[in-house]
Amino acid sequence: MEPQITPQITTLADRPELTGALDEMPDTWPRFVLEDLVGWANFPRIAVEFPEYVLVATDQEGTVVARGYSVPFALDAPGRGGLPAGGWDQELLWAFSDLRHGRTPDTAGAVEITVARDHLGRGVSGRMVEAMRENARALGHRELVAPVRPSAKHLRPALPMAEYVRLTRAEDGLPEDPWLRVHVRAGGVVDSVAPVSMTVSGTLEQWRDWTGLPFDTEGPVEVPGALVPVHCSLTHGHAVYVEPNVWVRHRL
Repeated sequence: MEPQITPQITTLADRPELTGALDEMPDTWPRFVLEDLVGWANFPRIAVEFPEYVLVATDQEGTVVARGYSVPFALDAPGRGGLPAGGWDQELLWAFSDLRHGRTPDTAGAVEITVARDHLGRGVSGRMVEAMRENARALGHRELVAPVRPSAKHLRPALPMAEYVRLTRAEDGLPEDPWLRVHVRAGGVVDSVAPVSMTVSGTLEQWRDWTGLPFDTEGPVEVPGALVPVHCSLTHGHAVYVEPNVWVRHRL
């Protein structure tokens, strides 16, 4: 096991000179996930519009070792109130809609926490969750909510997410999934499944390019890194991936 480290964590608003290094830090998302159109259109705007909600972690040499993105939105706005089935996509849409319409946010929503590969397993992810909680509290929010992408769910793509989240460890009752476990240890509470948190659609040719798989059979296709099977339609020449995430609430 690698030794634990304590990185320096600041907001991008406080360290704007780290913008380039933040952008250049490799992410761990499967390629096809980056084709989600809501994320494609809105994720790059977070650092520009909400730099105080972007966290950057550096080691003793000043190298960026982790990043964390969140956004503010009004959960109690008319027509909302509950955590949405649309999960990751919906919180981005709410955040930028609220910004455009001048609504006062009451909730911070986690969007991404990524740790550099050579720093995985060194306690950085837990520290980033804690820092995101602290930052949301400092910005005046009563709650941080996170549409969590369970890190080991891709190993069981056929298992419904509602069943997966109920899997716990016998020794301590904590979630079996490592990333959900980090959130719960930090004080989060599993709330519900967001069944349509992210949607990626494309032609069969695009999916072949994104995954290296043939996509030559009708029906569900298991794709490395996907949390559930991708639905392939040879008849209509396209495939669609609808990713479920898990809402975790962090009361502040």
